[in-house]
Amino acid sequence: MKQPPRFPRLRRLAALLLLAASTALPTAPTAQAAVTPAPTPGELRPHTISAAYTAGISSGGYMATQLHVAYSGTFAGSAVFAAGPYDCARGDLYRAQYACMKTYQDLGLDALERTTRDRSAQGLIDPVANLSGDPVYVFSGSGDATVERPVAGALAAYYGRFGARVRYDATTAAGHAWISPLGPNACTVTQSPYVNDCGIDAERDLLGHLTGAVDAPAPAPTGSLVRFDQNRYVPGGSASAVSMDGSGFLYEPAACSDTATPCRLLVALHGCKQGYSYQSFGTKFIDTAYLDEYADTNHLLVLYPQAVPTTTLDNPNGCWNWWGYLGDGAYAQHGGKQIEAIMNMVRALGGGGTEPPTPTTTVTLPSLDAQDGYVKAAPDGSGAAVGTLEGVSGLALGRGSDGKDNRSLLSFDTSRVPAGKEIVRAYVSATRASGSGDPWASPAGNRLLLDVRTGCFGASCTTEPSDWSAPATVPAAAELPAFSSGTRASTDLSPAALAALDRTGTTQLRLRFATTPTSTAYLFLATAPRPTLTVEYR
Repeated sequence: MKQPPRFPRLRRLAALLLLAASTALPTAPTAQAAVTPAPTPGELRPHTISAAYTAGISSGGYMATQLHVAYSGTFAGSAVFAAGPYDCARGDLYRAQYACMKTYQDLGLDALERTTRDRSAQGLIDPVANLSGDPVYVFSGSGDATVERPVAGALAAYYGRFGARVRYDATTAAGHAWISPLGPNACTVTQSPYVNDCGIDAERDLLGHLTGAVDAPAPAPTGSLVRFDQNRYVPGGSASAVSMDGSGFLYEPAACSDTATPCRLLVALHGCKQGYSYQSFGTKFIDTAYLDEYADTNHLLVLYPQAVPTTTLDNPNGCWNWWGYLGDGAYAQHGGKQIEAIMNMVRALGGGGTEPPTPTTTVTLPSLDAQDGYVKAAPDGSGAAVGTLEGVSGLALGRGSDGKDNRSLLSFDTSRVPAGKEIVRAYVSATRASGSGDPWASPAGNRLLLDVRTGCFGASCTTEPSDWSAPATVPAAAELPAFSSGTRASTDLSPAALAALDRTGTTQLRLRFATTPTSTAYLFLATAPRPTLTVEYR
């Protein structure tokens, strides 16, 4: 892995944050931006919102993802230019720079997924099940040296883990910018106003992916650009206290002026150095984003919240809060000051969303040593026998040197989950003791699966030869991803498997590779610490 540059770590090294100034490069001659209506003072009034989405560039891209994930009951999808996965920074400016912009550090996608699922189970964000099927558009240019392409690729992979429908556009040499036919910059540069023309209509692509086929844009916006007071929507009433501007903007097309007419809502979030009050930047982002033109012809309201620089080094470039500045530890979840301010705007427009789910209780069940074990058999299941090395090496999985395929059995007392409670999530954790070869790569793409049995696989719950091939109540209910050391958690058990957990007694799990390894390749799971089954219920 690359090593970060050798210079002092400064907790408030904000000068290196997103959209830092770069050497000026020539701009490309592009189409002149259409004249945007002048802002008109007004208020946010309730509309009939049929669906809501988020979109953003850079720090605004991170905020767009935070809004979508934290309030997935409100937002039906998201579009992101040049940003990485949800809560990538984990409240750490150093990680923000070196894992979530540059790639000197591993951003830890497994940990980010686990954090997301944990927060969902705790009610700190909306249920992650809402993300399944949501459309997500991700864009990254090969010329982007600010948020490097692997970081954006990790965002696409992150959403894929939750079943979102991801469209990842990595086809251009774009610099770090919002991409628009009205961009005054050439495609490859990274410079103000950070809106680039790459010869494509990215707005048609992202809106088409989010909402379905869209009508052609209007030649010029003809609706109203409402300038409203953001202070009234910020918890505590002071926008500047949370690094937000006193003014925000709403583009209301004529088709949505009748508030009874169903319209969609897009929350569009600028990047660093693109806010209205940043060094007289004004409405350049709004003017060139090419969203209002589509809003006119597609019954679309566009909300443009505004961030503002701090007078301290916390946020001098007017970025959205994606690393926890100003001490906001909840910046990426329910209760985050900027998130709640934007949500209050969305609610004022009629996009109410859902209430946070009831918090869950977690119980971690150790496997039952006396009933655990492993069984070996020929790949066709013949000659099954109980393994004898558990006490010496652990629980075997994969193909041993004798050519036998090993499968392990784990027993759990699931009667400890109170009756009458809804089980919302469960997963297995196990520690690797030793092994030989890589059974996940023999053959390539091999998978370590978990079968679930209500009660026990055999006549008794102690390990017996027939357990190798006994039918499961729910086969392939989860998967334990590849790992070479330490402790690994499985994916969540399927809904059918959750229903199969025996609330009155024992539930057994059988771990097996989907395909018998083609040559000797195995691992042993440790028996100390015991494998565990974590169950969350409410």
